[in-house]
Amino acid sequence: MVNQKYLEKAEVLIEALPYIQRFNRKVIVVKYGGSAMVDEELKRNVIKDVVLLKLVGFKPIIVHGGGKEISRWVGKVGKEAKFVNGLRVTDKETMEIAEMVLGKVNKELVTLVESLGVKAIGISGKDGGLLKVNKKLSQGQDIGYVGDIKEVNPAILNELLEKDFLPIVCPVGLGDDFATYNINADDAACAIARAMKAEKLAFLTDIEGVYRDPEDTSSLISELFVNEAKALIENGNVGGGMIPKLQNCIDAIESGVNRVHILDGRIQHCLLLEIFTNKGIGTAILREGEGKYYNEENK
Repeated sequence: MVNQKYLEKAEVLIEALPYIQRFNRKVIVVKYGGSAMVDEELKRNVIKDVVLLKLVGFKPIIVHGGGKEISRWVGKVGKEAKFVNGLRVTDKETMEIAEMVLGKVNKELVTLVESLGVKAIGISGKDGGLLKVNKKLSQGQDIGYVGDIKEVNPAILNELLEKDFLPIVCPVGLGDDFATYNINADDAACAIARAMKAEKLAFLTDIEGVYRDPEDTSSLISELFVNEAKALIENGNVGGGMIPKLQNCIDAIESGVNRVHILDGRIQHCLLLEIFTNKGIGTAILREGEGKYYNEENK
C-alpha cells in the first residue's frame, strides 16, 4: 500500500500543474520586504520559493526594500530617522547610508540564490538607466533625496532574463542631476512590473492581505476586481497603511499586469501557496474580465 503521505505530495503537484502550465515563461515581480527580510529562516524560505518559481519555468524578478535595516544603521551613526507623511527624510548622509545598506542586502540575496543553484545578478536602479526619477515632494515639503520614478528602462532586465539570470533589484535611481535618490520599494516593484508587462506582481507584507473590515481578521478577501478595490478605498474600508499599497496594485493592473497578490511574508512558503494552490492564502487583485480561481467549491 502506498503511504498516504506520498499520495498527498502527488496531489499537491497535480494541483500545481495548471498554474505551472499557465505561467510558464511569464514574468513575475516579487516585492520582498517586511519581517521576511529580518528573520533568517523566513528569508531563506522566500528565496527558496522564488528559486522554485524560476526552476519550473517562471521568470521571476526580485525588488527588495531595506527600511528596517536602514533605520538601524542610521541609528548606529547617531542620526535619528525622520519621516514625513510616512516617507523617510533623506539628506545626503542618510542617502549614503541607505545605498550602502541596500547594496549589502542586495548581495546577501544574490548569495542566497546562488547557494540554491540558480544564477542571480544584483543591480540597482542606477545600472543601465533602469530607474530614472524626479525629486519627490511630500505634500509640498522637501524630504531630500527621495525619488519618484518617471521612467523605467526594461532592456537590462530583459537581457538578464534572456541569459537565464534571476535579477535582484535595489530601489535607488538617478535624477536628471545624476544625484542618487532613494525610492519606495513598493513603487519600484510596481513600475518595474508595468514596464516588464509582468503576468504577476506579488507584495510580501506583514499582514495577511486585504480585509473587508480591518477590525475583523476573518474578513480576508481572497480575490477582488479593480473596481472592488477602488470601492474599498473610496468607502474608507481599508486601513491607512494599505491605501498606497492597494493604489499601487490598481495602477499596476491598469497598466497591463494581470494579477497582483498581497501576501503575508511571515507565513512560510506564502508565494507557493498563493500561486500554486486553488484556495490561495492572501489577496489577489484582478483585472476586469479575468476569471476567478478561488471558486466557492474550492473554499
